[in-house]
Amino acid sequence: MRIWRWVYVSSLLLTLVVGLGVANPLPDMDVKDSRVPQYVVDPFWPKPLPNDPKTGKPWVTGEVAGSCVDSRDHIFTVNRGYNNGLVSPETLVAVASPPVVEYDPHGNVVNAWGDPAVLPNGVHGCFVDYQDNVWIAGNGDGIVQKYSRKGALLLQIGTKGVCDSPTNACGAPGSNSSTTLLNQPADMAVDPTNGDVYIADGYGNHRVAVFDAEGVFLRQWGSAGTGPGQFGVGGGGHPHCIVLGNDRLVYTCDRGQDRIQVFDKLGNLVKIIPVIPGTGSVIPDTGMAGIGTAGSAWDVEFSPDRRQELMFNADGGNEVVWTFNRLAALAGAALTAKPGQGILAGFGRPGHNAGEFTFLHTVAADSKGNLYIAETVGGRRIQKFVPRRGKGNDLHVFTPAGNPDQLLPHYDPVK
Repeated sequence: MRIWRWVYVSSLLLTLVVGLGVANPLPDMDVKDSRVPQYVVDPFWPKPLPNDPKTGKPWVTGEVAGSCVDSRDHIFTVNRGYNNGLVSPETLVAVASPPVVEYDPHGNVVNAWGDPAVLPNGVHGCFVDYQDNVWIAGNGDGIVQKYSRKGALLLQIGTKGVCDSPTNACGAPGSNSSTTLLNQPADMAVDPTNGDVYIADGYGNHRVAVFDAEGVFLRQWGSAGTGPGQFGVGGGGHPHCIVLGNDRLVYTCDRGQDRIQVFDKLGNLVKIIPVIPGTGSVIPDTGMAGIGTAGSAWDVEFSPDRRQELMFNADGGNEVVWTFNRLAALAGAALTAKPGQGILAGFGRPGHNAGEFTFLHTVAADSKGNLYIAETVGGRRIQKFVPRRGKGNDLHVFTPAGNPDQLLPHYDPVK
């Protein structure tokens, strides 16, 4: 009887600990564990968008420039349909949705907001901070904005329509130096320990710029170039993403140079993780020409377990989401990891059917490990992928030409 009492009490305590969020019901994966989630598309998410209350016509999102998730697993998308992205006959039979749309976990629209006259031109990335505020960047402008979850503007970094360049025009070449102005920022992340804002100032400028919680400049790093710690010279978002890990490191996407560069919070380079070399315009350290897409390192997200064992990379150049073992990708003494180091699996292919991608742009994860993939330009949608535990995906290696199972001479994946 005494034993059964202990069993009962232990079970009750475990239930309370999980329910209160003290323990994560998703177990940490071991580095050597070959079991990785298989991701299956949910073709019924999201549910059909509502009709516009004024015109009665259905909403259309147009290009979905970014996706982000709050503490309730509500998904926010920032959408370009209000100023571009709608095509005929949509322009006749439908209307653009508001720029920001909020979905509940079941795919229902629960809120939508945004004033195009106030928002950045060319909304690009979105991020929900530890206080459930929504941050939005604009790669056609010079601002990053902080909103309440209901759409009230709380803070702006930069000046709308004025950019850090020799002429104050937005676009390359940027000056890469202002402590008050940005130049076509692509993404941002907020440090939950102190509220510092890390900005991927990457379409006109080529730097990471850090501001405090009040929008005061603190520091920056990065420049245009092909060397370690530099970002691609051309346009197209270098850096294109910025993500803060639980390991207190800063992960940035050097999109066109097919690599994720990892820094500490002061800007010291820790590791360079290649994705699929040869997808962009040039292969770093070789001088070899790539096929000339926008590259393979578009966005990064982590699994929700405590150690963030898995790292997901949105590769819009090959239309694949790569699953990395993050710890394996960081392992080793060499500054630059071997090409393919840490890649466990990949899913997706070019196309318009459910589970396929066209201009795959960003990836976000909720607390259950579901992935939300936003597509721009020809894709113009968001898709949900659900993980299934078991034997991992077969690793299909995609060349920069998009052909499966054909290895390039310089690409040696580590399985």
